[in-house]
Amino acid sequence: MSALEINKVRKTFGNTEVLKEVSLAIESGEFLILVGPSGCGKSTLMNAIAGLEPVTAGEIRIAGRDVTWCTPAERDIAMVFQSYALYPSMTVRQNIAFGLEMRKMPRGEREAAVERVADLLQISHLLERKPSQLSGGQRQRVAMGRALAREPQIYLFDEPLSNLDAKLRVDMRTEIKKLHQRLGTTIVYVTHDQVEAMTLADRIAVMRDGEILQLGTPEAIYNDPVNRFVAEFMGSPSMNLIDATLEGDAAQGYRLRIVTPGEDDLCLPWPRPTEALASRVGQRVLLGLRPEHFAEHDARIDEMAQGAPFTARVSVAEPTGADILLRLPLGEGEVTARVGPRCPVLPGERLALRIDLGRAVLFDGQSEHRLA
Repeated sequence: MSALEINKVRKTFGNTEVLKEVSLAIESGEFLILVGPSGCGKSTLMNAIAGLEPVTAGEIRIAGRDVTWCTPAERDIAMVFQSYALYPSMTVRQNIAFGLEMRKMPRGEREAAVERVADLLQISHLLERKPSQLSGGQRQRVAMGRALAREPQIYLFDEPLSNLDAKLRVDMRTEIKKLHQRLGTTIVYVTHDQVEAMTLADRIAVMRDGEILQLGTPEAIYNDPVNRFVAEFMGSPSMNLIDATLEGDAAQGYRLRIVTPGEDDLCLPWPRPTEALASRVGQRVLLGLRPEHFAEHDARIDEMAQGAPFTARVSVAEPTGADILLRLPLGEGEVTARVGPRCPVLPGERLALRIDLGRAVLFDGQSEHRLA
């Protein structure tokens, strides 16, 4: 039995349809992340799961029980908000215990629960402080502790790290992942940060305009995007999308012709023919390449090297320490290539590279859906 089932949930505000028959099932112990740009409907879906927003149509089940019209208190969920929502006049101990007290939990059990989560989150030394005496990261730990003390069936996290600075956000991300691995809890987590989604999730649901475009593991979302939006949204730097013309046929093999102003045409063999390509010959397609699909070309191992070679004039080189990001012309615009930190190149110089077409993806030029 799934921990959470969402069946054809719709939500409208006046004439605006914010959720369009969203359906998904989350297994017990799974960490699911809802990701997408602002206004895509992810927070509305989270509020519908929590019971904070009534749905227009559809059904929500928690552990097999229909909770579509239940109040938040009747759903056995705990929520961690973007704002910490701590009571400023209460100590950390009182903040964590407050929800348990409202549920009439005996004092001894409350105190044991507070001590348990404080130890788990390493905030035992902060129990007698008030929120004003805490850092942002400490406040977020307290907000998480208040949710963990309840031991509900599902935890809901609504952009809990967005108010933290960059380093603290990375640290807290690690803590949340450790916490999930240790407790095996069921978590639904909303974020607009695709790096956060990639690092935390068991599965990711990419949303746009009230719909789930793709649901899958981080690896599937990153390596096998179903359309242009998912390809560009997931990944940092994002996937390069290059205009090309499809040539050839199934018998002789397909090729991608890329026209770059001021350069010779580049003709790349496409290694994975599909039935969908036959009707696209002579048409515009989009070649999707991640920055790591480029590699420096070494003539010494030419016979063993994988990928299609080409040369380009580097316009910008951005060392990041672990690697170098290069900007270079390919097609109508520029692409980003990720190379090793010792790559001997300066802006304005030509560099020989290879493209790993075995990991590339191809999209239809009109619909922008995946072709191969």
